[in-house]
Amino acid sequence: MTQVFIISAPSGSGKSTLVTAIKQLVDRLDFSVSYTTRPPRGSEENGREYYYTSREVFERMIARGEFLEYADVFGNYYGTAKKFRDDAITRGHDLLLDIDVQGASQLQSGLPDAVSIFILPPNKQELEKRLRRRSSAERMTDEAIIKRRLETATREIEKYTEYDYILVNDQLGDSIEALKAIILTERLRAAGRQPTRADEQTLAELAHSRKLENVRPTLGPILDSFRKTTV
Repeated sequence: MTQVFIISAPSGSGKSTLVTAIKQLVDRLDFSVSYTTRPPRGSEENGREYYYTSREVFERMIARGEFLEYADVFGNYYGTAKKFRDDAITRGHDLLLDIDVQGASQLQSGLPDAVSIFILPPNKQELEKRLRRRSSAERMTDEAIIKRRLETATREIEKYTEYDYILVNDQLGDSIEALKAIILTERLRAAGRQPTRADEQTLAELAHSRKLENVRPTLGPILDSFRKTTV
């Protein structure tokens, strides 16, 4: 049975780096590249970060019912095509979906068995540093864009309670290991198996430590940093 994993995060939280790493570490895991109507940035390539298309083409795809989910974000469409799930099912693979909170909410309604993972930055100050570094690399140092992304992050982070797992992406290596543990442990669960081997039990313990109910009591300082006035 194909297991669907939804991963969401505010812009600049390191989600793309995590996804790139996990694709190399976990076999039989397909990754859905979203469609968007926004133009490529910096060194982005069609078919790698996104499939770039026109608004007219995207809206025709909507009319034909070709998306699992889609959303209009900052005046651009983003969407996940159904064909990626169909292809994963055909191959007997699981599917990892990189989706913002709007799209994740749609998918969670339509795919209640999907496993959802939210990536948090360690605090607002660190997120701002990451956004500035990325914006500089993309040659987009407009303060209004950085401010808008921080404001959006503040709204998105309030949705963390709608996810099954929470990863605070402070140390990248730790976050990669935790994401791997979640995926492999949920595979066992979906297959109706208990973690019996020592390595499976270790992964299950790590995954369990990142469950929403276990992480939630520790998130106060992170949430407070975003509830202060956004720059």
